[in-house]
Amino acid sequence: MASAAEQLAANVSLSQFAKATDLKKRLWFTIGALIVFRLLSHVPLPGIDPRALTTLFNTTKGGVLDFFNTFSGGALNRMSLIALGVMPYITASIVVQLSTSLSPALAAIKKEGESGRKKLNQYTRYGTVLLTAIQGYFIAVGLESWGASEGMSAVVQPGMLFRVTTVISLIGGTMFLMWLGEQITSRGIGNGVSLIIMAGIVAELPRTIVNELNSIRTGAGSGLAALAALAMIIGLILFICFMERAQRRVLIQYPKRQTARGMMQQDKSHLPLKINTANVIPPIFASSLLLMPLTITQFAGNRIDPDTALGQAFGWLNLNLAHGTPLYLVLYTVGIVFFSFFYTAVVFNPEETADNLKRYGGFIPGIRPGKNTEVYLDYVLTRITVLGAAYLAFICVVPEMVIPRSLIGFGGTSLLIVVNVTVDTVTQIQSHLLAHQYGDLIKKAKLKGGARR
Repeated sequence: MASAAEQLAANVSLSQFAKATDLKKRLWFTIGALIVFRLLSHVPLPGIDPRALTTLFNTTKGGVLDFFNTFSGGALNRMSLIALGVMPYITASIVVQLSTSLSPALAAIKKEGESGRKKLNQYTRYGTVLLTAIQGYFIAVGLESWGASEGMSAVVQPGMLFRVTTVISLIGGTMFLMWLGEQITSRGIGNGVSLIIMAGIVAELPRTIVNELNSIRTGAGSGLAALAALAMIIGLILFICFMERAQRRVLIQYPKRQTARGMMQQDKSHLPLKINTANVIPPIFASSLLLMPLTITQFAGNRIDPDTALGQAFGWLNLNLAHGTPLYLVLYTVGIVFFSFFYTAVVFNPEETADNLKRYGGFIPGIRPGKNTEVYLDYVLTRITVLGAAYLAFICVVPEMVIPRSLIGFGGTSLLIVVNVTVDTVTQIQSHLLAHQYGDLIKKAKLKGGARR
């Protein structure tokens, strides 16, 4: 039987939007911020020749740069101010979160509450600046030598001034995107960083569809293969929606309490544990860790002599860690599984949950409160996390081997991010509508109560 909240949610209609003023402001702010993000993706770095850059990118289609370009919404292809997107910020977040688990000093800062969270966020920002500077320098160096052997260069005037300008511009663009994501989270709807990544993926879908249709029209592609890929994509979307709503409900009971009529009543509740507790964090973290070194090797490899040990190492990385290679898929799978368990441990603490249940008198039937409850919750969480990690690995890795390379924008990782972020955003919109509807019901109840007096 549906709960009162579920029944109220079922009655939510689009007509509620006209009355929800705060929700409309949040939606308009989010849309405006995403428009600014898309406009910035068309602002090129100073000193770049757009025509030569387009020609050079066409010679490297299908590699890791195409995959990175999908995440940045085409910003890398145009070498814009936000060419690196939010990937340095995500990588810095990974390093800081891992450090809190390994360093007692950072773990103590994390336990300080709001002040500790602000300190860790500041460390993340410093890390973002450092990573962006490193990647930006190698991008500038790579752009100067990229295409030199073919007699053309994407840089108008190579030199130290161009490198410094590129690094500063990329740092400014990435930091602005990080700030924009934080503003969307606090003043808009949904998670800002996830929405920026989703907006970049969605922006590239029309171009991918047009390219695929053109290849079918010219005979370079197969219409039957495209239809099969489309059917697989629809099936993956339905499967993702099903798995994201799947959860394991742990029964919680509370002691009998005296009611107003003098009867003893025993309360029951459920502790919902999602199959995919980590959401889209594992694939984003895993891909960002793989893309960071590959970006450096792709752009810096042209200036290094291939006969040297470093040049051979860069060549080996570019060849064996390219997007879709067996080694890349293996490392990607390992990263997804690792971050699934790691982020689940960060989000859900069995010891803290067991202590809260014991404090309020709740218990799991057949399980003693305290340590036994903690062990049981940890056991259940580990089992469902195995399923969640396997689900994420299947969604993100298997389509990469089946879906044609021309449809790289429709890969499992892109689909997972788009569907998850969309579902999360719609859920938040519904929550705002429900809160507004509850407010109207409370106002009506007060008016009726005043009329009776």
